[in-house]
Amino acid sequence: MRFAIDTPQFGPYANPRTLAELAREAEAAGWDGFFIWDHINVNWVDPVADPWIALAAMASVTSRIRLGALVTPLARRHPWKVARETVTLDHLSNGRLVFGAGLGTDLFGELTTFGTATDDRIRAQMLDEGLQILTSLWSGEKVSFEGKHFSFKTTQFLPKPVQSPRIPIWIAGTWPHKAPFRRAAKYEGVVAVGGDLEKSLTPDSIREMIAFVKTFRANDDAFDVVQFGETRGISNSEDRDIVAPFESAGATWWAEAVLPWNRPIDEVRARIKKVPPRM
Repeated sequence: MRFAIDTPQFGPYANPRTLAELAREAEAAGWDGFFIWDHINVNWVDPVADPWIALAAMASVTSRIRLGALVTPLARRHPWKVARETVTLDHLSNGRLVFGAGLGTDLFGELTTFGTATDDRIRAQMLDEGLQILTSLWSGEKVSFEGKHFSFKTTQFLPKPVQSPRIPIWIAGTWPHKAPFRRAAKYEGVVAVGGDLEKSLTPDSIREMIAFVKTFRANDDAFDVVQFGETRGISNSEDRDIVAPFESAGATWWAEAVLPWNRPIDEVRARIKKVPPRM
């Protein structure tokens, strides 16, 4: 089990200098990763940071921890632009980037505000095409693409990512919906959530989800499973008791989840400076 911090990139976390400071503090305290959200806007008045610029700032002041956005809705981004951003960030971080991808939702009004398709089936098609484009451009070979939603003529993107065979891709999904988890089986990990943003999945749900994904895996390569939750950082044994059932269920990452309306940034900073609940 590895341990990460997961914060928004809006509100008190909108300043990339603040996120860089928190990432540096997390690395010093022994955390294994620091992930941020990917939103273009929220449906209330609040500052919002671009996640890729924020991640670049975080990569520049760290040397060990994994970094990434959990998760990027490819339907509202040009996948070739994302290919450039991710490879540049992979080089800047010396191969520490994880790419999280999903359909996205209209929870904060981003889809309707900017005219992105609200039909899940359409965004699923765009996600699959976007992932195909992304991985082909990462290859460094001459490629072209003609799809229903995206197309481009023959081109070649260099440099290739630092990581080989590619930057790890973690696919997000809401369990127990099945389609996102069939998709996740093709990649390197899964970011599973329930239908309620305020509640974590149970260990039994994680176990069921992993069993389902395994039926679609083509190999036994390492596969990451991210579990969101909260620990207090007061008693390491108490925190281990919270995390242990999820590790037993098969989760490989514990993401200390920050809902900004529940935890003030000073409280989050104090939690970061305390050690993660190593098993």
